[in-house]
Amino acid sequence: MTMKIAVGLVDDHHLFRKALSMMVQSFVGFEVVVDAENGKDLQEKLNGQTVIPQIMLLDVEMPVLNGRDTARWLRQQYPAMKLVALSMNDQETIVLEMIRAGCCSYLLKDITPEVLEQALTEVYHKNYYNSDLKQNNLATLMLNPVAATLTDKEREFLQWACSDLTYRQIAGRMKVSERTVDGYRESLFEKFNVGSRTGLALEAVRRGIVKL
Repeated sequence: MTMKIAVGLVDDHHLFRKALSMMVQSFVGFEVVVDAENGKDLQEKLNGQTVIPQIMLLDVEMPVLNGRDTARWLRQQYPAMKLVALSMNDQETIVLEMIRAGCCSYLLKDITPEVLEQALTEVYHKNYYNSDLKQNNLATLMLNPVAATLTDKEREFLQWACSDLTYRQIAGRMKVSERTVDGYRESLFEKFNVGSRTGLALEAVRRGIVKL
């Protein structure tokens, strides 16, 4: 009998959590082994858990223990667990915060079931899912490793881009104009085949160019 991929859910909205659980259960090869209403509740439930989730879907904004702090705790206690943030908040600083806390993907709650299933599958098999990555140039990316094409200034910008600094603040740290920073950003978007700062950060972390 083929073992199913174990998934955990953490969300403080009871109705949403139950609906999400039923959805994940309907995906072939997946099963929900634990669900909790916040990070503290999850900690208590994992203490007595016989099957540890391989993937954890984390709400970002929760009372008692929020998504960021829960992700950090999980990263320390269960380093092999793959963490996926799930939220209605697409604010750039929040997304980057969750990535730095250890999440390998950030999904919005209005995604379709098909996208969620694809994301869970890719997270399990590839250790990450980046919805911003454009698929039409993957072969080119594989033939031409991005890291070898980066300038020193682009590497510096990339490190700052994975922080919570604004582009204006990054320009100040790098002692260049905002227009120059815009140039670094557009160049890196093209090299990494993405169209947003979130996508750029996920790719930089996945490729090991930026260490969080």
